[in-house]
Amino acid sequence: MRTSLAFSLADSYLSVALQLASTLILSRLLTPTETGIFAVAAVLTALASTFRDFGVAEYLIQEKDLTTEKIRAAFAANIMVSWLMAALMFFSSAAVADFYQQPGVADVMHIQAINFLLIPFGAVTMAYFRRQLNYRPIFVASLLANITSFVVAVAGALAGFSYLSLAWAGLAGVVVTVGVSVIARPKDFPSWPSFRGMSPVVRFGKHALGIYFFGQIGRSAPEAVIGRALDMASVAFFSRANGLMEIFNRSVLRAAIPICLPYFAQERRAGQRTATGYLKATTLLTGIGWPFFIYIGFIAYSAIRLLYGGQWMPAVPLAKILCLVAVLELPYWLAAEVMIAEGRVDQSNKLQFLVQGMRLASLALVFPFGLPGACWGLAVAALGGAVTSHRFLHQIIGLRFNEVVRACLPSAAVAIVAASPSLLVALFIEQTEANYLAVFMGCSLTTGLVWLLALKVCNHPFWAEVLLIVDKLRNTPRRA
Repeated sequence: MRTSLAFSLADSYLSVALQLASTLILSRLLTPTETGIFAVAAVLTALASTFRDFGVAEYLIQEKDLTTEKIRAAFAANIMVSWLMAALMFFSSAAVADFYQQPGVADVMHIQAINFLLIPFGAVTMAYFRRQLNYRPIFVASLLANITSFVVAVAGALAGFSYLSLAWAGLAGVVVTVGVSVIARPKDFPSWPSFRGMSPVVRFGKHALGIYFFGQIGRSAPEAVIGRALDMASVAFFSRANGLMEIFNRSVLRAAIPICLPYFAQERRAGQRTATGYLKATTLLTGIGWPFFIYIGFIAYSAIRLLYGGQWMPAVPLAKILCLVAVLELPYWLAAEVMIAEGRVDQSNKLQFLVQGMRLASLALVFPFGLPGACWGLAVAALGGAVTSHRFLHQIIGLRFNEVVRACLPSAAVAIVAASPSLLVALFIEQTEANYLAVFMGCSLTTGLVWLLALKVCNHPFWAEVLLIVDKLRNTPRRA
Protein backbone atom coordinates (compact mmCIF):
# COMPACT_ATOMS: atom_id res chain seq x y z
CA MET A 1 0.00 0.00 0.00
CA ARG A 2 2.85 2.42 0.82
CA THR A 3 4.42 1.74 -2.58
CA SER A 4 1.13 2.47 -4.32
CA LEU A 5 0.66 5.59 -2.23
CA ALA A 6 4.18 6.73 -3.13
CA PHE A 7 3.38 6.48 -6.85
CA SER A 8 0.03 8.18 -6.32
CA LEU A 9 1.60 11.02 -4.32
CA ALA A 10 4.37 11.46 -6.87
CA ASP A 11 1.71 11.67 -9.56
CA SER A 12 -0.23 14.25 -7.58
CA TYR A 13 2.81 16.39 -6.74
CA LEU A 14 3.96 16.50 -10.34
CA SER A 15 0.40 17.25 -11.41
CA VAL A 16 0.22 20.14 -8.94
CA ALA A 17 3.58 21.48 -10.10
CA LEU A 18 2.42 21.50 -13.70
CA GLN A 19 -0.95 22.92 -12.70
CA LEU A 20 0.70 25.76 -10.80
CA ALA A 21 3.03 26.49 -13.71
CA SER A 22 0.07 26.46 -16.07
CA THR A 23 -1.91 28.72 -13.76
CA LEU A 24 0.96 31.21 -13.48
CA ILE A 25 1.08 31.48 -17.27
CA LEU A 26 -2.58 31.19 -18.25
CA SER A 27 -3.80 33.60 -15.55
CA ARG A 28 -1.79 36.24 -17.34
CA LEU A 29 -2.81 35.21 -20.87
CA LEU A 30 -6.55 34.70 -20.34
CA THR A 31 -9.03 37.23 -18.96
CA PRO A 32 -11.46 36.43 -16.10
CA THR A 33 -14.32 36.22 -18.63
CA GLU A 34 -12.42 33.73 -20.82
CA THR A 35 -11.54 31.65 -17.76
CA GLY A 36 -15.16 31.80 -16.60
CA ILE A 37 -16.46 30.49 -19.94
CA PHE A 38 -14.26 27.42 -19.69
CA ALA A 39 -15.08 26.98 -15.99
CA VAL A 40 -18.83 26.84 -16.68
CA ALA A 41 -18.38 24.31 -19.48
CA ALA A 42 -16.00 22.28 -17.31
CA VAL A 43 -18.57 22.17 -14.52
CA LEU A 44 -21.18 20.73 -16.86
CA THR A 45 -18.67 18.24 -18.24
CA ALA A 46 -17.69 17.14 -14.74
CA LEU A 47 -21.37 16.60 -13.95
CA ALA A 48 -21.80 14.50 -17.08
CA SER A 49 -18.67 12.51 -16.18
CA THR A 50 -20.39 11.12 -13.09
CA PHE A 51 -22.90 9.44 -15.41
CA ARG A 52 -20.11 8.39 -17.73
CA ASP A 53 -18.21 6.58 -14.97
CA PHE A 54 -21.37 4.78 -13.77
CA GLY A 55 -19.46 3.47 -10.76
CA VAL A 56 -17.59 0.99 -12.98
CA ALA A 57 -14.22 1.53 -11.30
CA GLU A 58 -15.72 1.16 -7.82
CA TYR A 59 -17.56 -2.01 -8.92
CA LEU A 60 -14.36 -3.62 -10.17
CA ILE A 61 -12.45 -2.63 -7.03
CA GLN A 62 -14.96 -3.86 -4.43
CA GLU A 63 -16.11 -7.02 -6.29
CA LYS A 64 -15.03 -10.07 -4.26
CA ASP A 65 -14.90 -12.53 -7.18
CA LEU A 66 -13.75 -10.61 -10.25
CA THR A 67 -13.97 -12.69 -13.43
CA THR A 68 -13.30 -12.02 -17.12
CA GLU A 69 -17.05 -11.96 -17.76
CA LYS A 70 -17.55 -9.23 -15.15
CA ILE A 71 -14.73 -7.14 -16.60
CA ARG A 72 -16.24 -7.41 -20.08
CA ALA A 73 -19.65 -6.46 -18.73
CA ALA A 74 -18.22 -3.45 -16.91
CA PHE A 75 -16.48 -2.39 -20.13
CA ALA A 76 -19.73 -2.63 -22.09
CA ALA A 77 -21.65 -0.63 -19.48
CA ASN A 78 -18.97 2.04 -19.48
CA ILE A 79 -19.06 2.39 -23.27
CA MET A 80 -22.85 2.61 -23.41
CA VAL A 81 -23.19 5.27 -20.75
CA SER A 82 -20.13 7.26 -21.83
CA TRP A 83 -21.18 7.44 -25.48
CA LEU A 84 -24.71 8.39 -24.49
CA MET A 85 -23.35 11.28 -22.41
CA ALA A 86 -21.11 12.35 -25.30
CA ALA A 87 -24.18 12.64 -27.54
CA LEU A 88 -26.15 14.54 -24.89
CA MET A 89 -23.30 16.97 -24.32
CA PHE A 90 -22.84 17.63 -28.02
CA PHE A 91 -26.50 18.19 -28.88
CA SER A 92 -27.38 20.14 -25.71
CA SER A 93 -24.44 22.54 -26.02
CA ALA A 94 -26.41 25.16 -27.96
CA ALA A 95 -29.15 25.31 -25.33
CA VAL A 96 -26.57 25.60 -22.53
CA ALA A 97 -24.78 28.41 -24.38
CA ASP A 98 -28.09 30.25 -24.80
CA PHE A 99 -28.86 29.80 -21.10
CA TYR A 100 -25.58 31.44 -20.09
CA GLN A 101 -25.63 33.80 -23.08
CA GLN A 102 -22.09 32.74 -23.97
CA PRO A 103 -21.59 31.01 -27.38
CA GLY A 104 -18.12 29.93 -26.29
CA VAL A 105 -19.57 27.45 -23.81
CA ALA A 106 -20.95 25.39 -26.72
CA ASP A 107 -17.57 25.31 -28.47
CA VAL A 108 -15.87 23.98 -25.35
CA MET A 109 -18.57 21.33 -24.83
CA HIS A 110 -18.15 20.07 -28.41
CA ILE A 111 -14.48 19.35 -27.79
CA GLN A 112 -15.08 17.83 -24.38
CA ALA A 113 -17.71 15.47 -25.81
CA ILE A 114 -14.94 13.77 -27.78
CA ASN A 115 -13.26 12.87 -24.47
CA PHE A 116 -16.28 10.78 -23.56
CA LEU A 117 -15.94 8.68 -26.70
CA LEU A 118 -12.35 7.76 -25.84
CA ILE A 119 -12.27 7.40 -22.05
CA PRO A 120 -13.94 3.93 -21.72
CA PHE A 121 -11.02 2.34 -23.59
CA GLY A 122 -8.69 3.23 -20.72
CA ALA A 123 -10.98 3.53 -17.70
CA VAL A 124 -11.58 -0.19 -17.10
CA THR A 125 -7.89 -1.05 -17.37
CA MET A 126 -6.95 1.73 -14.94
CA ALA A 127 -9.61 0.54 -12.48
CA TYR A 128 -8.09 -2.95 -12.61
CA PHE A 129 -4.67 -1.53 -11.82
CA ARG A 130 -6.21 0.31 -8.82
CA ARG A 131 -7.76 -2.94 -7.55
CA GLN A 132 -4.35 -4.58 -7.69
CA LEU A 133 -2.77 -1.51 -6.01
CA ASN A 134 -0.48 -1.33 -9.04
CA TYR A 135 0.02 2.38 -9.50
CA ARG A 136 3.10 2.33 -11.69
CA PRO A 137 1.21 2.39 -15.05
CA ILE A 138 -1.28 4.90 -13.62
CA PHE A 139 1.62 7.15 -12.65
CA VAL A 140 3.21 6.93 -16.11
CA ALA A 141 -0.09 7.62 -17.87
CA SER A 142 -0.92 10.58 -15.66
CA LEU A 143 2.56 12.09 -15.91
CA LEU A 144 2.62 11.95 -19.71
CA ALA A 145 -0.97 13.21 -19.94
CA ASN A 146 -0.28 16.15 -17.61
CA ILE A 147 2.83 17.17 -19.52
CA THR A 148 0.94 16.95 -22.80
CA SER A 149 -1.99 18.98 -21.44
CA PHE A 150 0.37 21.63 -20.09
CA VAL A 151 2.17 22.05 -23.40
CA VAL A 152 -1.05 22.17 -25.42
CA ALA A 153 -2.75 24.64 -23.04
CA VAL A 154 0.14 27.10 -22.98
CA ALA A 155 0.84 26.80 -26.71
CA GLY A 156 -2.84 27.25 -27.51
CA ALA A 157 -3.17 30.32 -25.30
CA LEU A 158 -0.05 31.89 -26.83
CA ALA A 159 -1.44 31.16 -30.30
CA GLY A 160 -4.65 33.02 -29.47
CA PHE A 161 -7.05 30.09 -29.01
CA SER A 162 -8.37 31.70 -25.81
CA TYR A 163 -10.54 29.38 -23.67
CA LEU A 164 -10.44 26.68 -26.37
CA SER A 165 -6.78 26.09 -25.53
CA LEU A 166 -7.91 24.58 -22.21
CA ALA A 167 -10.45 22.34 -23.96
CA TRP A 168 -7.91 21.05 -26.50
CA ALA A 169 -5.43 20.47 -23.66
CA GLY A 170 -7.93 18.23 -21.87
CA LEU A 171 -8.56 16.21 -25.04
CA ALA A 172 -4.84 15.76 -25.64
CA GLY A 173 -4.39 14.46 -22.11
CA VAL A 174 -7.19 11.91 -22.55
CA VAL A 175 -5.65 10.63 -25.80
CA VAL A 176 -2.32 10.06 -24.05
CA THR A 177 -3.93 8.35 -21.04
CA VAL A 178 -5.91 5.94 -23.21
CA GLY A 179 -2.83 5.19 -25.29
CA VAL A 180 -0.74 4.30 -22.25
CA SER A 181 -3.51 2.13 -20.77
CA VAL A 182 -3.73 0.13 -24.00
CA ILE A 183 0.04 -0.39 -24.08
CA ALA A 184 0.26 -1.35 -20.37
CA ARG A 185 -2.77 -3.66 -20.40
CA PRO A 186 -1.97 -7.19 -19.15
CA LYS A 187 -1.83 -9.79 -21.92
CA ASP A 188 -4.68 -11.82 -20.45
CA PHE A 189 -6.87 -8.76 -19.83
CA PRO A 190 -10.09 -8.84 -21.90
CA SER A 191 -10.09 -6.43 -24.85
CA TRP A 192 -13.72 -6.63 -25.92
CA PRO A 193 -16.96 -5.71 -24.15
CA SER A 194 -19.84 -8.10 -23.55
CA PHE A 195 -23.46 -7.67 -22.47
CA ARG A 196 -23.41 -10.98 -20.65
CA GLY A 197 -23.44 -10.62 -16.87
CA MET A 198 -24.22 -6.90 -16.95
CA SER A 199 -27.02 -7.04 -14.33
CA PRO A 200 -24.70 -6.86 -11.27
CA VAL A 201 -22.84 -3.96 -12.84
CA VAL A 202 -26.08 -2.06 -13.44
CA ARG A 203 -27.39 -2.77 -9.93
CA PHE A 204 -24.19 -1.45 -8.38
CA GLY A 205 -23.87 1.37 -10.86
CA LYS A 206 -27.29 2.88 -10.23
CA HIS A 207 -26.39 3.45 -6.57
CA ALA A 208 -22.80 4.50 -7.23
CA LEU A 209 -24.09 6.87 -9.89
CA GLY A 210 -26.10 8.68 -7.26
CA ILE A 211 -23.09 8.99 -4.95
CA TYR A 212 -20.84 10.66 -7.49
CA PHE A 213 -23.63 12.52 -9.27
CA PHE A 214 -24.80 14.19 -6.06
CA GLY A 215 -21.20 14.80 -5.05
CA GLN A 216 -20.45 16.46 -8.35
CA ILE A 217 -23.66 18.49 -8.13
CA GLY A 218 -22.45 19.90 -4.82
CA ARG A 219 -18.97 20.66 -6.14
CA SER A 220 -20.21 22.12 -9.41
CA ALA A 221 -23.18 24.07 -8.10
CA PRO A 222 -21.26 27.20 -7.01
CA GLU A 223 -19.91 27.92 -10.50
CA ALA A 224 -23.21 27.02 -12.17
CA VAL A 225 -25.32 29.18 -9.84
CA ILE A 226 -22.89 32.10 -9.78
CA GLY A 227 -22.59 32.06 -13.57
CA ARG A 228 -26.34 32.48 -13.91
CA ALA A 229 -26.98 34.79 -10.94
CA LEU A 230 -23.98 37.09 -11.48
CA ASP A 231 -21.57 36.90 -14.43
CA MET A 232 -18.65 34.94 -15.90
CA ALA A 233 -16.04 37.10 -14.14
CA SER A 234 -17.62 36.21 -10.77
CA VAL A 235 -17.40 32.53 -11.70
CA ALA A 236 -13.72 33.01 -12.43
CA PHE A 237 -13.05 34.78 -9.10
CA PHE A 238 -14.73 31.97 -7.16
CA SER A 239 -12.87 29.39 -9.23
CA ARG A 240 -9.52 31.04 -8.49
CA ALA A 241 -10.30 31.23 -4.77
CA ASN A 242 -11.28 27.58 -4.79
CA GLY A 243 -8.13 26.86 -6.77
CA LEU A 244 -6.06 27.34 -3.62
CA MET A 245 -8.06 24.51 -2.02
CA GLU A 246 -7.45 22.46 -5.13
CA ILE A 247 -3.72 22.52 -4.44
CA PHE A 248 -4.34 20.27 -1.45
CA ASN A 249 -7.02 18.26 -3.23
CA ARG A 250 -4.70 17.51 -6.12
CA SER A 251 -1.56 16.89 -4.09
CA VAL A 252 -3.05 14.84 -1.25
CA LEU A 253 -6.72 13.89 -1.56
CA ARG A 254 -6.58 12.79 -5.17
CA ALA A 255 -3.60 10.64 -4.28
CA ALA A 256 -5.06 9.16 -1.09
CA ILE A 257 -8.69 8.53 -2.06
CA PRO A 258 -7.97 6.07 -4.92
CA ILE A 259 -5.82 4.10 -2.46
CA CYS A 260 -8.30 4.23 0.42
CA LEU A 261 -11.17 2.47 -1.34
CA PRO A 262 -9.19 -0.71 -2.20
CA TYR A 263 -7.54 -0.50 1.25
CA PHE A 264 -10.90 -0.38 3.05
CA ALA A 265 -12.22 -3.14 0.78
CA GLN A 266 -9.25 -5.37 1.64
CA GLU A 267 -9.83 -4.76 5.35
CA ARG A 268 -13.45 -5.78 4.99
CA ARG A 269 -12.56 -8.95 3.02
CA ALA A 270 -10.08 -9.80 5.79
CA GLY A 271 -12.82 -9.43 8.43
CA GLN A 272 -11.25 -6.40 10.10
CA ARG A 273 -13.06 -3.31 11.43
CA THR A 274 -13.01 -0.70 8.67
CA ALA A 275 -13.55 2.08 11.21
CA THR A 276 -9.99 1.54 12.43
CA GLY A 277 -8.54 2.16 8.99
CA TYR A 278 -10.88 5.10 8.51
CA LEU A 279 -9.65 6.76 11.70
CA LYS A 280 -6.01 6.22 10.76
CA ALA A 281 -6.58 7.76 7.34
CA THR A 282 -8.46 10.70 8.88
CA THR A 283 -5.61 11.40 11.30
CA LEU A 284 -3.09 11.47 8.46
CA LEU A 285 -5.26 13.63 6.19
CA THR A 286 -6.09 16.22 8.85
CA GLY A 287 -2.46 16.27 9.97
CA ILE A 288 -1.56 17.57 6.51
CA GLY A 289 -4.75 19.37 5.53
CA TRP A 290 -5.61 21.45 8.58
CA PRO A 291 -2.21 23.18 8.79
CA PHE A 292 -2.30 23.82 5.05
CA PHE A 293 -5.76 25.38 4.97
CA ILE A 294 -5.14 27.59 7.99
CA TYR A 295 -1.82 28.74 6.53
CA ILE A 296 -3.45 29.53 3.18
CA GLY A 297 -6.25 31.42 4.91
CA PHE A 298 -3.78 33.76 6.61
CA ILE A 299 -1.68 34.50 3.50
CA ALA A 300 -4.45 34.38 0.88
CA TYR A 301 -3.55 37.84 -0.45
CA SER A 302 0.07 36.93 -1.13
CA ALA A 303 -0.78 33.49 -2.54
CA ILE A 304 -3.35 34.79 -5.00
CA ARG A 305 -1.21 37.75 -6.04
CA LEU A 306 1.74 35.44 -6.75
CA LEU A 307 -0.14 32.60 -8.44
CA TYR A 308 -2.74 34.48 -10.43
CA GLY A 309 -1.67 38.12 -10.74
CA GLY A 310 -3.10 41.46 -9.74
CA GLN A 311 -6.38 41.15 -11.68
CA TRP A 312 -7.57 38.35 -9.38
CA MET A 313 -7.46 40.12 -6.01
CA PRO A 314 -11.30 40.05 -5.49
CA ALA A 315 -10.81 36.31 -4.87
CA VAL A 316 -8.88 36.93 -1.61
CA PRO A 317 -11.82 37.23 0.86
CA LEU A 318 -13.51 34.27 -0.82
CA ALA A 319 -10.42 32.10 -0.35
CA LYS A 320 -10.33 32.83 3.38
CA ILE A 321 -13.90 31.59 3.84
CA LEU A 322 -13.33 28.54 1.65
CA CYS A 323 -10.38 27.55 3.86
CA LEU A 324 -12.82 27.27 6.76
CA VAL A 325 -15.12 25.16 4.58
CA ALA A 326 -12.24 22.79 3.81
CA VAL A 327 -11.30 22.45 7.51
CA LEU A 328 -14.87 21.44 8.38
CA GLU A 329 -15.20 18.94 5.52
CA LEU A 330 -11.91 17.09 5.89
CA PRO A 331 -12.63 14.71 8.85
CA TYR A 332 -15.48 13.07 6.92
CA TRP A 333 -14.02 13.29 3.44
CA LEU A 334 -13.61 9.49 3.16
CA ALA A 335 -17.13 8.63 4.33
CA ALA A 336 -18.34 7.55 0.88
CA GLU A 337 -15.31 5.31 0.28
CA VAL A 338 -15.60 3.39 3.55
CA MET A 339 -19.36 2.90 3.07
CA ILE A 340 -18.82 1.55 -0.46
CA ALA A 341 -16.13 -0.79 0.87
CA GLU A 342 -18.66 -2.05 3.43
CA GLY A 343 -21.04 -2.89 0.60
CA ARG A 344 -23.48 -0.14 1.62
CA VAL A 345 -23.43 1.75 -1.63
CA ASP A 346 -27.15 2.49 -1.21
CA GLN A 347 -26.58 4.31 2.09
CA SER A 348 -23.59 6.14 0.67
CA ASN A 349 -25.86 7.33 -2.12
CA LYS A 350 -28.40 8.59 0.41
CA LEU A 351 -25.70 10.40 2.39
CA GLN A 352 -24.44 12.21 -0.71
CA PHE A 353 -27.97 13.30 -1.55
CA LEU A 354 -28.39 14.87 1.88
CA VAL A 355 -24.95 16.47 2.10
CA GLN A 356 -25.00 17.97 -1.36
CA GLY A 357 -28.59 19.08 -0.88
CA MET A 358 -27.32 21.24 1.98
CA ARG A 359 -24.70 22.78 -0.31
CA LEU A 360 -27.29 23.57 -2.93
CA ALA A 361 -29.59 25.19 -0.40
CA SER A 362 -26.73 27.27 0.99
CA LEU A 363 -26.00 28.78 -2.42
CA ALA A 364 -29.29 30.67 -2.27
CA LEU A 365 -27.31 33.23 -0.28
CA VAL A 366 -25.51 34.25 -3.48
CA PHE A 367 -28.57 36.25 -4.52
CA PRO A 368 -28.91 38.67 -1.55
CA PHE A 369 -25.27 38.64 -0.37
CA GLY A 370 -23.21 37.92 -3.50
CA LEU A 371 -20.05 35.79 -3.57
CA PRO A 372 -19.19 36.17 0.15
CA GLY A 373 -22.70 35.07 1.07
CA ALA A 374 -22.37 31.96 -1.08
CA CYS A 375 -19.06 31.07 0.60
CA TRP A 376 -20.48 31.51 4.11
CA GLY A 377 -23.43 29.38 3.07
CA LEU A 378 -21.00 26.64 2.04
CA ALA A 379 -19.40 26.84 5.51
CA VAL A 380 -22.77 26.26 7.18
CA ALA A 381 -23.47 23.40 4.79
CA ALA A 382 -20.06 21.85 5.58
CA LEU A 383 -20.90 21.80 9.29
CA GLY A 384 -24.28 20.20 8.61
CA GLY A 385 -22.65 17.70 6.28
CA ALA A 386 -20.15 16.66 8.97
CA VAL A 387 -22.96 15.99 11.45
CA THR A 388 -24.94 13.99 8.89
CA SER A 389 -21.91 12.00 7.77
CA HIS A 390 -21.11 11.00 11.33
CA ARG A 391 -24.62 9.72 11.92
CA PHE A 392 -24.36 7.44 8.86
CA LEU A 393 -20.89 6.19 9.78
CA HIS A 394 -22.02 5.48 13.33
CA GLN A 395 -24.82 3.28 12.01
CA ILE A 396 -22.81 1.47 9.34
CA ILE A 397 -19.26 1.03 10.70
CA GLY A 398 -19.88 1.77 14.38
CA LEU A 399 -17.85 4.98 14.36
CA ARG A 400 -18.12 6.89 17.64
CA PHE A 401 -17.74 10.64 17.98
CA ASN A 402 -15.13 10.35 20.72
CA GLU A 403 -13.05 8.20 18.34
CA VAL A 404 -13.15 10.95 15.72
CA VAL A 405 -12.15 13.53 18.33
CA ARG A 406 -9.21 11.41 19.49
CA ALA A 407 -8.15 10.84 15.89
CA CYS A 408 -8.21 14.58 15.14
CA LEU A 409 -6.68 15.95 18.36
CA PRO A 410 -3.06 15.36 17.28
CA SER A 411 -3.80 17.12 13.99
CA ALA A 412 -5.42 20.06 15.79
CA ALA A 413 -2.31 20.49 17.93
CA VAL A 414 -0.05 20.32 14.88
CA ALA A 415 -2.24 22.82 13.00
CA ILE A 416 -2.14 25.36 15.85
CA VAL A 417 1.64 25.21 16.09
CA ALA A 418 2.28 25.13 12.34
CA ALA A 419 -0.04 28.07 11.68
CA SER A 420 1.72 30.36 14.16
CA PRO A 421 4.15 31.98 11.66
CA SER A 422 1.39 32.92 9.21
CA LEU A 423 -0.84 34.04 12.11
CA LEU A 424 1.84 36.45 13.33
CA VAL A 425 2.20 37.83 9.82
CA ALA A 426 -1.56 38.30 9.49
CA LEU A 427 -1.69 40.14 12.83
CA PHE A 428 1.32 42.43 12.50
CA ILE A 429 2.20 42.77 8.81
CA GLU A 430 -0.11 44.13 6.13
CA GLN A 431 0.23 42.17 2.91
CA THR A 432 0.63 44.57 -0.01
CA GLU A 433 1.80 44.80 -3.59
CA ALA A 434 5.25 45.66 -2.29
CA ASN A 435 5.80 42.70 0.05
CA TYR A 436 3.57 39.85 -1.16
CA LEU A 437 6.47 37.80 -2.56
CA ALA A 438 8.54 38.09 0.62
CA VAL A 439 5.51 37.24 2.76
CA PHE A 440 4.65 34.19 0.69
CA MET A 441 8.18 32.82 0.59
CA GLY A 442 8.86 33.53 4.26
CA CYS A 443 5.60 32.05 5.52
CA SER A 444 5.87 29.01 3.27
CA LEU A 445 9.38 28.18 4.45
CA THR A 446 8.76 28.76 8.15
CA THR A 447 5.38 27.01 8.11
CA GLY A 448 6.90 23.93 6.50
CA LEU A 449 9.71 23.74 9.03
CA VAL A 450 7.44 24.41 12.02
CA TRP A 451 4.98 21.81 10.70
CA LEU A 452 7.66 19.12 10.67
CA LEU A 453 8.75 20.13 14.16
CA ALA A 454 5.14 20.04 15.37
CA LEU A 455 4.67 16.54 13.94
CA LYS A 456 7.62 15.34 15.98
CA VAL A 457 6.81 17.21 19.20
CA CYS A 458 3.12 16.22 19.11
CA ASN A 459 4.04 12.63 18.20
CA HIS A 460 1.64 12.75 15.26
CA PRO A 461 1.25 9.42 13.37
CA PHE A 462 2.35 11.16 10.17
CA TRP A 463 5.78 11.69 11.73
CA ALA A 464 6.27 7.92 11.72
CA GLU A 465 5.61 7.93 7.98
CA VAL A 466 8.15 10.73 7.52
CA LEU A 467 10.76 8.74 9.44
CA LEU A 468 9.99 5.65 7.38
CA ILE A 469 10.55 7.57 4.15
CA VAL A 470 13.83 9.01 5.44
CA ASP A 471 14.97 5.57 6.57
CA LYS A 472 14.22 4.06 3.18
CA LEU A 473 16.11 6.84 1.42
CA ARG A 474 19.12 6.29 3.67
CA ASN A 475 19.10 2.52 3.09
CA THR A 476 18.60 2.75 -0.67
CA PRO A 477 21.73 1.24 -2.26
CA ARG A 478 23.62 3.65 -4.47
CA ARG A 479 24.61 2.70 -7.97
CA ALA A 480 28.29 2.49 -8.71
